Amino acid sequence: MKATRRVIQAAFLALTVIGVYLVGGHAERWCPFGGVEALYGYLAEGNLICSLGISNLYILLAVLVMTLLLRRAFCGYMCPVGALSEWVQRGAQRLGIRPLSVPRPLDRALSLLKYVVLAVVLYFTWRTGELVLRGYDPCYALISRHGEDITVWAYVVSGAIVAASIMLTVPFCRWLCPLAATLNPFSRFGLARVRRQAEACLDCGHCARECPMAIPVDEVEQVTAARCISCLNCVSVCPRSEPGAPALVWGPPGRHPRAWSQAVLLVVLLACIGGAVAASALIALPSFVSARGEPSAHTETVDLKITGLTCRGRATLLLYFLERDDEFALPGYVRVEAWPGPDPAVARVTFDPAVTTAEAVRQAISAPYFDHTGNLWRMPPFALEGYDPFGLAP
Repeated sequence: MKATRRVIQAAFLALTVIGVYLVGGHAERWCPFGGVEALYGYLAEGNLICSLGISNLYILLAVLVMTLLLRRAFCGYMCPVGALSEWVQRGAQRLGIRPLSVPRPLDRALSLLKYVVLAVVLYFTWRTGELVLRGYDPCYALISRHGEDITVWAYVVSGAIVAASIMLTVPFCRWLCPLAATLNPFSRFGLARVRRQAEACLDCGHCARECPMAIPVDEVEQVTAARCISCLNCVSVCPRSEPGAPALVWGPPGRHPRAWSQAVLLVVLLACIGGAVAASALIALPSFVSARGEPSAHTETVDLKITGLTCRGRATLLLYFLERDDEFALPGYVRVEAWPGPDPAVARVTFDPAVTTAEAVRQAISAPYFDHTGNLWRMPPFALEGYDPFGLAP
């Protein structure tokens, strides 16, 4: 079981690295914690923070479903920070460095820090509309391709986690991770759990010593702790693991628990992630929505492919040109739905055909705008695919 989990961890880490550095993918849009940061703004306004997308919400939903079924298996099998922290600790043990034992009361007190981190991150994210955690996020240091928006603090935090992992078992995951704080309430009600058969147990304590989350497996009838990551280390080291009368069984609850294999866990992981990817492709909800005025009885829409519509800020700028007050002004009801992203991005404008036209919409986006308030010309940063505003194309 240990070897299988290491392979799964390595596979997901390799997938992340390949997607970021070889394919050039936008891995931040597949971060479940990005969904946590984006959820309030999207529900309240219909808009997402720059650099995030609907995929963040889908992957968050997938991880929550996964957690309700398997507890915090995402942390134990898919999180790159958790995997690297475990591997550092394993390497330290091979060098003869044993992890420090943290007293249980202190461990419980430290575990509350992740809720403080979560509250601080969400407060400043919702207040500023920016990803304030990004400047300190060890995961972002891995997936950012070391761009201009990465700060030295992300590397400092990453180095601190690596250093702490030499002497402590997964300290960030146990005490500081805001995603762990988000998942814990769902994990508490997770379906799968390790159950201990008291009549077969030798009370050797191997299971508790092997648990990376410091759960006293040898003292409980069933592991319902929210911090359980379903690593199954406890099951794999149990000396009473014979099929006829095992001391530890992992699976659904019940008076006569039926053991699940680790293959079940892998199938659920892949099904949840595959579902998120499929939903993102098939149900592409807009990540920016803005409406003006009251809708008329009859409206039409025009779908535009736009170069330069890369983020929420640019979507707001698009709205600025649509609400201009010069000769290219758009009277009537206007609703904008946009899918900012790599060029060309997509925007859909809904308008009242009685007072304006699709051509007028294109002109408003493409024509320079004289801002009387600032007494200056503003040139549009957008280009519409297949549209030549000045008729210069041959």
